[in-house]
Amino acid sequence: MGKFDVLVIESDHRRAETVVSALQFLGYRPLRGEEGFDAEDPAHAWRAVYVGNVEDDAEAERQFSLLGSAAAHVMVLLASDSAWMARLGASSSPFAARVGVIEFPLRYEQLTEALRGPQAQAVQRRPELRLVGSSGPMARVNALVRQVAPFDSSVLVLGESGTGKEMVARSIHECSSRRDKPFVAINCGAIPAELLESELFGHEKGAFTGAISTRKGRFELAEGGTLFLDEIGDMSLPMQVKLLRVLQERVFERVGSNRTQRCDVRIIAATHRNLEDAIANGQFREDLYYRLSVFPLEMPSLRDHLDDLPDLVAEFNQRLSRRGLAGVRFSAGAMHALHGYAWPGNVRELYNLVERLSILYPHSEVRVSDLPEKYRGQQVVEEVRGAALLSLMTGQSSTLPEPMAVVSSDSLVMLPEGGIDLKDHLADIEVGLIRQALDVTGGVVAHAAKLLRMQRTTLVEKLRKYGLQPSLQA
Repeated sequence: MGKFDVLVIESDHRRAETVVSALQFLGYRPLRGEEGFDAEDPAHAWRAVYVGNVEDDAEAERQFSLLGSAAAHVMVLLASDSAWMARLGASSSPFAARVGVIEFPLRYEQLTEALRGPQAQAVQRRPELRLVGSSGPMARVNALVRQVAPFDSSVLVLGESGTGKEMVARSIHECSSRRDKPFVAINCGAIPAELLESELFGHEKGAFTGAISTRKGRFELAEGGTLFLDEIGDMSLPMQVKLLRVLQERVFERVGSNRTQRCDVRIIAATHRNLEDAIANGQFREDLYYRLSVFPLEMPSLRDHLDDLPDLVAEFNQRLSRRGLAGVRFSAGAMHALHGYAWPGNVRELYNLVERLSILYPHSEVRVSDLPEKYRGQQVVEEVRGAALLSLMTGQSSTLPEPMAVVSSDSLVMLPEGGIDLKDHLADIEVGLIRQALDVTGGVVAHAAKLLRMQRTTLVEKLRKYGLQPSLQA
């Protein structure tokens, strides 16, 4: 069973579907209580429990009790007309300080505000990893993080730009005994070589032109915690020598000072470069490499764990919601198209795309045709073909567009390796054709129904089903 973070206890099936859909739209992973679950499964990071109208009070209480020790930190979201209001909202209840009330009709803003409680107040049973994904490659990364986190060994995180190397470093820190101490990051490639020494070790007043006051360096700021040295492969050779001394002797001096200071800092370094090649080319010190790579950990590129796309999008939606953005919902066809993209910018590129689309299409579903052109791939052929067929029906064109003349029906959709939800995929095609019919007919439902060879009442029902009814003419 996949990861879930909100338990939904509701006997009214229509209302339950509304709550589940709203939670999914906001990036959460809800689970209906009657579906069965293991609350103590470490795959679940329970944030909240929604309790609405329940026909079987004893069964609902049993589902809630299954949370066990997790119930000590979850937020309880109560429907305003729930019979459990008095029980869990009473001042004597252990949950009284973590009870939120949900009014119907449900509004996203209200639900988002209520869910801020568990995000701010939840007390984790264990350090929570920041790494998202349950695919094989990410499962291996998570396992390695948990293995190395309790020890102070240096870690070298390898991988392409944008794969989430800093997230790995933060996860290691938060799963270690140093989690209550600072996590300090510095990009060694973004700071000029002549300034990097001062950034790392600090300087005394007057040590150089512009040093108008004493300043602590990153090693001092990270005392007792973790120092993350990003893009270590871009560090100059003279600085590599000075860093090696700190790693060997655990001492350093500020620039302009003769006083030696001891440091207790765990080092995690990262690079997208091949350091073994850099060593061969004389650009990186071999002794420093072996000091840093006590525990090498390689981050997979996004194209190697595309099964994690839904989880990543859900995580990004949560982050965006905390910034006041609505998040984004991808249609089955759009998600299929994203699976076919190469993702040279990896997870960072995906985050940027999700943020851009959440601004362009708030509170609406993103279809293939809404994606920037480079992300569409072959999937967009379906929508082009649909538009061409509609043009033929209205007599606007006598031939298919040139690109369609060389595309066979068998090649319109490539079945992904992991399979596809056919029902959702067909629904996405249906929505696309309905929208195109409405565009062609200027929003006149009767004319659109004629193009689609269906009764007007049938089309009206589909418009309600897919939420396409605004601004249409009869």
